[in-house]
Amino acid sequence: MKIMKQIIPYVLVIIGVFFLKTFIVTPIRVNGVSMYPTLHDNDIMILNKMHYWFSPIERFDIIVVKTDQNYLIKRVIGLPGERIEYKNNILYVNGKKIEEPVEGLETKDFDSNTFGKGKIPKNSYLVLGDNRNNSFDSRVIGFIEKKYILGKTNLTLFPFNRLGIKK
Repeated sequence: MKIMKQIIPYVLVIIGVFFLKTFIVTPIRVNGVSMYPTLHDNDIMILNKMHYWFSPIERFDIIVVKTDQNYLIKRVIGLPGERIEYKNNILYVNGKKIEEPVEGLETKDFDSNTFGKGKIPKNSYLVLGDNRNNSFDSRVIGFIEKKYILGKTNLTLFPFNRLGIKK
């Protein structure tokens, strides 16, 4: 009985950590340069899996997407029902010019008609990497359905010189 009393706290800690990592937050590593200059290859970030339980997905959120092969970290550019266009390196949403949070991004001209649909379908999003000339994103794989979005990430933990919230 004494051994059980000693083991129970450890078992509870293990269960708590498992629950926390599975359902609430988990570390995730940036793989590649598709989000440069905002994120760097091998940055360690926190994925908040619960964020979208309470808040809608918003334009310019940095999200984690589950694909068949791996996880992608991208920025939400287009929301359901919107028509997205880049012309002369300027973002237009439904024909209205929108300022992006990251300056100096170079984006070749394209629009959401490229994917065979004028508007982004219900429960789908257009996502891009910040390194627009070197990113595997919606321009390659099409719109991302909400069910494949694992959560929001914007807190970099490591390396320590990059610690902080990314926008």
